[in-house]
Amino acid sequence: MKNPLFNKKYVTIAFLFLLTLFTATKANAHVAIVDLEDMSATDTVFLYIKLGFEHIIPLGIDHILFVLSLFLLSPKLKPVLMQATAFTVAHTVTLGLSMYQVINPPSYIVEPIIAISIMYVAMENILSKQLKKTRIGIVFLFGLIHGMGFASVLSELGLPKESFLTSLLMFNVGVELGQISVIVLAYFLLAKFFGDKPYYRKYIVVPVSAAIFLIATYWTIERIFFS
Repeated sequence: MKNPLFNKKYVTIAFLFLLTLFTATKANAHVAIVDLEDMSATDTVFLYIKLGFEHIIPLGIDHILFVLSLFLLSPKLKPVLMQATAFTVAHTVTLGLSMYQVINPPSYIVEPIIAISIMYVAMENILSKQLKKTRIGIVFLFGLIHGMGFASVLSELGLPKESFLTSLLMFNVGVELGQISVIVLAYFLLAKFFGDKPYYRKYIVVPVSAAIFLIATYWTIERIFFS
């Protein structure tokens, strides 16, 4: 009885953490960067790595919840890395295509689909007791959409003409470092201590995924009807 009780308290903390993310103020929104052309190559590299990382932590609450949802169902290293790799390849493709203006998807379509992708993965966590083979393909498709979302933010920030490709790649590196940080944090908070416990699914996967689903549902409605 002790372990389940402990985990109920733990899940409560996790739930409150998600609510904190959900209600976080937008005061830290990105600010357009000026004088990019005057920066040195080294400063530009570190700047865009930093901006990419910040787009995930702390500003990318929706992307954090998506990555966390991928992690929850099967918190073992191999399946998490496979999903993360599929997601990375996909969003890298659309981020590049968008920044080179090969594609130009409107944000009023992209942003609701990002929220829907979070809803889908969270619900799959609740309904499925094990990771399905189709998850990789689904994650790849949703990664394409998330990449367009990254591009929207990066377009607002701007890219220096003299180091356009380098800045684009460094922003993507920063995004990856942010995603890896989320996975590592989730591993030490969840998988390391509870991933192999018989109550892991009942007391962690389902409640946390349900909280994520509700938050993503709100975002979907907000982005479709009130943006």
